Amino acid sequence: MLQLALNFELTHFAITLAWLALLAVHLLFIVRAILRAQRDPAARLAWVLAMVLLPLIGVIVYIFLGETNTGRGRQRRAHRRRASLPRPAATAGFVSLSDMYAPLFRLGGAINGFLPLEGNRARVGGDGDATIAEMIADIDAATETVHLCFYIWLPDHSGLAMVAALERAAARGVACRAMADSLGSYQLIRSPHWAQMRAAGVQLATTLKVGNPLLRALRGRIDLRNHRKIVVVDQQITWCGSQNCSDAAFRVKPRYAPWVDLMVRFEGPIATQNQQLFAADWMAEGGDDLTELLARPLPPAPPGFTAIVIGTGPTLSYPAMSEVFAALIHAARDQLAITTPYFVPDDAIQTALCASARRGVETSIIFPARNDSRVVAAASRSYYAQLLEAGVRIFEYQAGLLHAKTLLVDGALGMVGSANIDRRSVELNFENNILFHDAELVAAINTRLQTYFANAREISSEEVAHWPLHRRLWHNSMAMVGPVL
Repeated sequence: MLQLALNFELTHFAITLAWLALLAVHLLFIVRAILRAQRDPAARLAWVLAMVLLPLIGVIVYIFLGETNTGRGRQRRAHRRRASLPRPAATAGFVSLSDMYAPLFRLGGAINGFLPLEGNRARVGGDGDATIAEMIADIDAATETVHLCFYIWLPDHSGLAMVAALERAAARGVACRAMADSLGSYQLIRSPHWAQMRAAGVQLATTLKVGNPLLRALRGRIDLRNHRKIVVVDQQITWCGSQNCSDAAFRVKPRYAPWVDLMVRFEGPIATQNQQLFAADWMAEGGDDLTELLARPLPPAPPGFTAIVIGTGPTLSYPAMSEVFAALIHAARDQLAITTPYFVPDDAIQTALCASARRGVETSIIFPARNDSRVVAAASRSYYAQLLEAGVRIFEYQAGLLHAKTLLVDGALGMVGSANIDRRSVELNFENNILFHDAELVAAINTRLQTYFANAREISSEEVAHWPLHRRLWHNSMAMVGPVL
């Protein structure tokens, strides 16, 4: 009996020690969530509540998704590479802007250390798969370098046409380098076409490799992705916008097709800044050194408009993309038009949008009526009532999944790129955008937007007010998840 009592006491003591250890670990992660820099109070509160209400599960989820960490080693390499790269020369077209827009370009320049460059020209790419064909035409005309980076690159008709174009370019002596996100482009990366490209002389890199998910989580957050879409040809032509390297039918999610994208073809000095973003990512992933290529002097810029590349990501110490979105919205005086497929704004962006409409700016936003993410679609609609009450006009596109990401201000200023107005683009993804000051390009993009509005249905305050209780509960509950993710 004494032995049994002793064993019981030892077991009880061991269990108590185990519970105390778990409690200590639990408290450690709660304190860590509270002390994490650059996290808004709502996100801190959401994570603390998650760990308090779901003690073990909450901590496990926090380990995988709680911190924007790409891995210390990779971050050190990325910062070192970025610091060592030469900047495009000011003689390529540095310009002093008017007082009206200069602060916006200074804000963009503060993110990457770029200068606004003049001497650029641009046109809007074709609809759907036509844009891929136009990119391929540029690659077929390349004489020196071709650099590509895509979040999603599929082995479908358009994706394999791009593969063939790179192989043709490499065969004629053009230096071809291509990157694809390890998660978004896993179908192509795991296919024979990836190895065939490498064998044909195309240099390849896979960004943010996942590997073993459990071990990957110990090195850095697993769902941080390179969401950029970059094409640079001969340091003179660059494409920027929302389109991945895939068919508009998007066979991995065909029920939402067609995916409707908007890409802009820029020509001029601005291409060097997109190449700078590509080079930093390329070298961080172990690619060859591009310092010499970037250091080459550029010819004098011809007449053209002013533009600047804005590259953001989780390695920055602050939510730069949120600041840019909010600043552009606050700058609007007459008109503001926005397209984004994923809308989960932080407080700064939501407040800026409401203030824009309240001060008399004609503010319009168009979203897809059917979204490939039910969670994001629900979270987006939780913001409708406040926006509509402020006077923002909301439209839902009916003819496919509107994937374009554009922002137009007063018929003079615009931005296109890969970033959505959601927390993932602001805090978690590597994104690339181009901010430009050109009335003609804004008008051309607005012409495309008018075709979107023509295929959209306007949402009214009365409709939102009559949404049933269960629907509003679903929308608001999903919006509460935003700060956690």
